[in-house]
Amino acid sequence: MKRIRVLIVDDEPGIRQSLSGVLEDEGFEPHAVATGEEAVAEALAGTYEAILLDVWLPGIDGLEVLNRLKSIALPGSPAVIMISGHGNIETAVRATKLGAFDFLEKPLTIEKVLLVLKNALEQRRLNLELRDLRDTSRGRLQIIGDSVPTKALRQQIGLMAATNGRVLIFGESGTGKELVAHAIHAGSARADRPFVELNCAAIPEELIESELFGHRRGSLAGAVEDKAGKFEKADGGTLFLDEVGDMSLRTQAKVLRVLEEQRFEPVGSAEDVQVDVRVIASTNKNLEEEIERGNFREDLFYRLNVIPFEVPPLRERIEDIPQLAGHFLHEFTTAYGRKAKDLTPEAYRLLQEYSWPGNVRELKNLMERIVIMYPQVRIDARHIPLPASRRQPERSPERSPSLVEVRQAAERDYILKKLDESGGNVSRTAEMLGLERSNLYKKMRSLGIAGREPA
Repeated sequence: MKRIRVLIVDDEPGIRQSLSGVLEDEGFEPHAVATGEEAVAEALAGTYEAILLDVWLPGIDGLEVLNRLKSIALPGSPAVIMISGHGNIETAVRATKLGAFDFLEKPLTIEKVLLVLKNALEQRRLNLELRDLRDTSRGRLQIIGDSVPTKALRQQIGLMAATNGRVLIFGESGTGKELVAHAIHAGSARADRPFVELNCAAIPEELIESELFGHRRGSLAGAVEDKAGKFEKADGGTLFLDEVGDMSLRTQAKVLRVLEEQRFEPVGSAEDVQVDVRVIASTNKNLEEEIERGNFREDLFYRLNVIPFEVPPLRERIEDIPQLAGHFLHEFTTAYGRKAKDLTPEAYRLLQEYSWPGNVRELKNLMERIVIMYPQVRIDARHIPLPASRRQPERSPERSPSLVEVRQAAERDYILKKLDESGGNVSRTAEMLGLERSNLYKKMRSLGIAGREPA
């Protein structure tokens, strides 16, 4: 079994020797140096899980060593524990701000050193797992495709992500509205804060208020302890309300108040909880029609619809299907430990002729089924179980775009360019184009372009 490597940095030979002996007896692999310069060189050359670093050293002191180590990407990302015989609160605070896990005062005790070292290694393990999880999530949450609608999608996300404006994402089921919400959060100043999501269609009416706002012990049947709701958990970050069109009118009224005041009362409490939350919502319904039917509050619609966003269905971006299919095949062959698979040109043609009522989600499920059901490395059209009744009318590849299509594409590209130049500010863009702001909004809406106003 591989032993955990620990670097000991102290100018006192007795401490280096005693710490090395204790750690070796406990199953660690210690290595000791006497100066800060040696510590930096050794940390760069080897892979250590932890460093025990004295503050007072000849040459550069321990705080400067810590500062240098934290400014570079060390192999192993070691946890650093500071040691000092003349410790004070100011030094401890500075060491913590520089990234030290803990601060030990001399004389050292074996029990204290081992306990802090154990906790530091556990915290390091959790940090590495979180980093790996984030890296994996970024890979899974990438927006794949090079079609014109997908490129426009990425450009609009880049424009709106950095703002705090609320976003309302429209699109059919399975188009990737949740993926877009994640991308907006990841590109915002809140990226290192929580991203919390709630599927409004999946929570029973009697429980959704508790899920959103939390509850106090005894306020509900079975509520044996206090529970934080989604708004509280998302404090400082982003709350994604998926399928917001399925929310009841009563809950809509309470959500409206939170959007207006950034505070709410948990179920069973008379005290307000103050939060700072950016809300992103999505729906597969036409909310304007739902307003006319009395199913959705008009004031809530305008609160959520600060930045409208349309995610096109897969049938309108069939150029992305080969990339998406290849991505999902790789994902599932890796997950199931299968050999890599390739689709033939005939198979890709069949996929692009299908209308995809379930959109990207349906394509993903189909690729998983193919990986599970077919051992062949080369997947032909006969291996793809798609109903012929769902085929789209064949499109002639020789057909040139109409004059209207060319003009719309040019207008869209030009407006997006000017929006980019103005930092996404619609009023400034309207001035640059010599248009009334209301007319520019209408033009953007007709071309499927989202916009924002300055906060």
